[in-house]
Amino acid sequence: MTAHSPIAAVVTAGGLPKPGDPLYPLTQGRNKALLEIAGKPMLQWVLDALSGAPTIDLVIVIGLPADAQTFTCAKPMQFLPNHGSLIGNVEAGVKAVLARPSLGGGQDAGRRHALLVSSDIPTITPAIVDWTVNTALETDHEAFYSLITEADMERRFPGSRRSFFKLKEGRFCGGDMTLIQTALVNSYSPAWNTIVDSRKNVLKQAGLIGFGTLFRMALGQLSIAAAEQTTLARLHVRGRVLRCPYAEAGMDIDKPHQFELVQRDLAARPAAA
Repeated sequence: MTAHSPIAAVVTAGGLPKPGDPLYPLTQGRNKALLEIAGKPMLQWVLDALSGAPTIDLVIVIGLPADAQTFTCAKPMQFLPNHGSLIGNVEAGVKAVLARPSLGGGQDAGRRHALLVSSDIPTITPAIVDWTVNTALETDHEAFYSLITEADMERRFPGSRRSFFKLKEGRFCGGDMTLIQTALVNSYSPAWNTIVDSRKNVLKQAGLIGFGTLFRMALGQLSIAAAEQTTLARLHVRGRVLRCPYAEAGMDIDKPHQFELVQRDLAARPAAA
């Protein structure tokens, strides 16, 4: 059961590996979301998890070409074309959410929240989706970012070879489900473009969070609470970190060995799962 009114999910499915990308030999110029894994496309596994989650009442899928929009979902679903960038896709997805009336009423009658979900985390389950939504909505922050410990990830997916970073509380990787207040996108904050633009550039990250914060992170001296305060001070966003106990939320597929690892995991699931 959900403790809150159901919310919408925005699934980003526009990732297109190019020649030279580790996944290109598998995707061959098609969207990563279409990659078949353990008998069905990667995106369908994600939609199945959202279908079974009582916390979700609407799904927006953004980024697929028109001839690939053949997926199924137990919840009302809408497809949107690729808007050219991750930030453009998120903005378009959230605006589509705001245009659809809520089925549940309550605190989300005006579509106050949306769950952003990557299409390349096929091992998530309805229970993991519900945990993320319900845990986030215990407080009134504007953005919720999940962290998964290295120990939890390696216990669940040995040899995952995720990228981990060190905080005072331990070593973590990021999750791929982020809950936000829709007002962040609807009112347009320049911070969103900056965050996306800096995600793979250490110098731009330093400019975003400050060299002092980056240095403390490199030394493992930055705490989760300090990271939340930095987000507020520099980006003017009230963020909260969720210590997610589910490795599946961060097991995205970027490389062939991760594809093989996840494929074995999904193939071993009971047929009814």
